[in-house]
Amino acid sequence: MPITLAKRMRKLGNETAFEMLAKAKALEAQGREIIHLEIGEPDFPTPLNIIEKGREAMLAGMTKYTPSAGLIEARQVIADYIGRTRGYTVDPDEVVMTAGGKPIMFYAILAVVDPGDEVIYPNPGFPIYESVINFAGGIPVPIPLREENEFRMDIEELEALITPKTKMLIINSPHNPTGSMLTKEDLERLAEILLDKEITILSDEIYENIVYEGRSFSITSFPGMREKTIILNGFSKTYAMTGWRAGYGVMPKEIAKHITKLVTNSTSCLAGFTQMACIEALTGPQEEVRARVEQFRLRRDRIVDGLNSIKGITCLKPHGSFYVFPNIKEFGMSSMEMADYLLYNAGVATLNGSSFGAFGEGYLRLSYANSLENIEKAITRIKEALEKL
Repeated sequence: MPITLAKRMRKLGNETAFEMLAKAKALEAQGREIIHLEIGEPDFPTPLNIIEKGREAMLAGMTKYTPSAGLIEARQVIADYIGRTRGYTVDPDEVVMTAGGKPIMFYAILAVVDPGDEVIYPNPGFPIYESVINFAGGIPVPIPLREENEFRMDIEELEALITPKTKMLIINSPHNPTGSMLTKEDLERLAEILLDKEITILSDEIYENIVYEGRSFSITSFPGMREKTIILNGFSKTYAMTGWRAGYGVMPKEIAKHITKLVTNSTSCLAGFTQMACIEALTGPQEEVRARVEQFRLRRDRIVDGLNSIKGITCLKPHGSFYVFPNIKEFGMSSMEMADYLLYNAGVATLNGSSFGAFGEGYLRLSYANSLENIEKAITRIKEALEKL
């Protein structure tokens, strides 16, 4: 008899970036040169001081099991960092370390959302939000992010979406895929709305250090919000540690206990040598990180100017992350059709905006985590391919 899948597997989505990457790799295997603007991964290597600290830890024997929530010394460093940057004191027992940031997303939704509960989430937004909400039996309630509002949440519109069934709100700032950022005023107003409501906030702050104008704010810095917020953060984007699979959540202690149970029941723990590398990331020199953000700024400016020079495309300048979200509606093609057209006719891999939700239709996501030379080449290729339409 064949294996029969559980019905819940029908609710689980995918991440289109990896599907587009597979298409691009297949073309490369045929000898085509493809410029990769689809994957949200810094092209810089992990800083050498972090690599060396991980190597030292392995040689010192830190290759055994660790506590499910993480080593106390690693959680203390994270607690100090979060407290210092948000303006309050954090206990290491409020920190849970995981194999990347995604598990915090998964565990938080599984721990808080019952079947039938409503979860408000940004759309367009990271596709795994909606996927896991569905998997847990929750009801996804999209809050549209519109170009005319710089892809920020409209706080009044969000307030109108709240019902007695609302159990969780997901926010992401700086934002993937648009690069938008919620302002201090946005978050202050949101905090006022949520203060007297039994709604858990999942605040995805993974891009907090990749900011070009102003600064990013955490909703936990506002009165009454720490007690109802789970912060999702990690090392992949800031420190180019995507392959290390190192993330963490910061949350009330009682919730941390339950999230830790989910870690125990799934992955057991995060590797000790990885945690030592994470300590070095947060406590070591930060000059290289700042220099890389400046490189991202140069790339952002070039790709935005280049896209806006192409007839039929308009592109807002993002304030954070390393993505642009250009409007391609004038061409009369779906986002999927346009992404495929540029891949096969221009040799440029992008992502269709609809893969980030229905409100992403009519847009593409381009990652500028690539060299200026490749960005220049990509703009030229895109322009030439679109002139043929």
